[in-house]
Amino acid sequence: MLKVNRLTLLTLMTIALLLAGCGTIQIRNPAPLSVQEEPRVLGNADYRFWGDDIPPQIERRLQTLSKEEIKADFPALFGQPHHYLAISGGGADGAFGAGLLVGWTRTGNRPMFQMVTGISTGALIAPFAFLGPDYDPILKAVYTTISTKDILIERPLLKILGADAVADSTPLWALIQRYVGDEVVAAIAAAHRTGRRLFIGTSDLDYMRPRIWDIGAIASSGKAGAKDLIHRIMLASASIPGVFPPVYITVEAGGSFYDELHVDGGVCSQVFVYPAAINWRKLLNKLEVPGPPNVYVIRNSALQPDHTTVEPKLTSIAGRSISSLIRTQGIGDLYLIYMLTRRDGANYQLAYIPDDLGEVPEEPFDTVYMNNLFEHGYRMAQGGYPWEDTPPGWQEAVGR
Repeated sequence: MLKVNRLTLLTLMTIALLLAGCGTIQIRNPAPLSVQEEPRVLGNADYRFWGDDIPPQIERRLQTLSKEEIKADFPALFGQPHHYLAISGGGADGAFGAGLLVGWTRTGNRPMFQMVTGISTGALIAPFAFLGPDYDPILKAVYTTISTKDILIERPLLKILGADAVADSTPLWALIQRYVGDEVVAAIAAAHRTGRRLFIGTSDLDYMRPRIWDIGAIASSGKAGAKDLIHRIMLASASIPGVFPPVYITVEAGGSFYDELHVDGGVCSQVFVYPAAINWRKLLNKLEVPGPPNVYVIRNSALQPDHTTVEPKLTSIAGRSISSLIRTQGIGDLYLIYMLTRRDGANYQLAYIPDDLGEVPEEPFDTVYMNNLFEHGYRMAQGGYPWEDTPPGWQEAVGR
């Protein structure tokens, strides 16, 4: 997610104008609550699940698959040590996570991840982190060669009135299409067939709930619209409400087609591993995983608060409040993941941008800033990144 800046302030101003009656309402066709079945995408209800509930497809397979079927269907998971990677939002700060991954490769000890999850900018990193070191050049290119114009087009004030966002995300859409082509989709599908999983999170605005999308299942579906759906999910996960337009995703229920409105996954969560409702220990036992899994969390942000004198103005107060909300929500997510690792017997490993970095971007996607941040993450990883095994403040509290 972007840091609060001019675009966010414009969003707040736009909302105020729209509330004054200047806007127009776009006609939608949402699925009514009376629909008795779960809406399907590409004809399948198992390509996604709620991030705050038990995924029925996972629960079903846990109950029905035999040991022989599990070994055959999940060769990359069965009887193997497990490594999971969760990548947070952070907008341009995703350059840190990209640099860390590339530097990690250079050490020679970066593992193959059985599961990778991504939110917002993390959703743009996740497919390439999932596919492995061969895709490091793409990560570096995306986070060191782009600028704001490659991500968005700011709309003139008169065009904002009645619009669904202050900026046009067409450049970001083109970037996703450019780098996530047929070859990448095919590689994701091949990895999925070994049992590995790639999940991306969005926020379903109608329900105010997190949606988690099984990107590998979509990629391996063979459906004509699979690649386009993956692109839409990635775009939605990075679409900050009010700044970028929401992404419409077509679903089918009861023989009729409807639309869903999806935005930045960071609206519901800054980073995730798996829903807390899953009995993960049972899953690990079924897969006969030797030893505790390693859960690596990359938080594309600094964790300590920064001091700024706030002007007594609406935009300053609202902007600073939103920044505070994003920061504290992100820290809360780190604690949630930590408690899940303690409950499920996993190792917690946390990386984040150093608080004393001192870099300040001059625009939302500042090429110089992103290059410096990429190099910083790269050097830290290459020197042996000091992963922290607790969330911020935990050790201090335990030690007292």
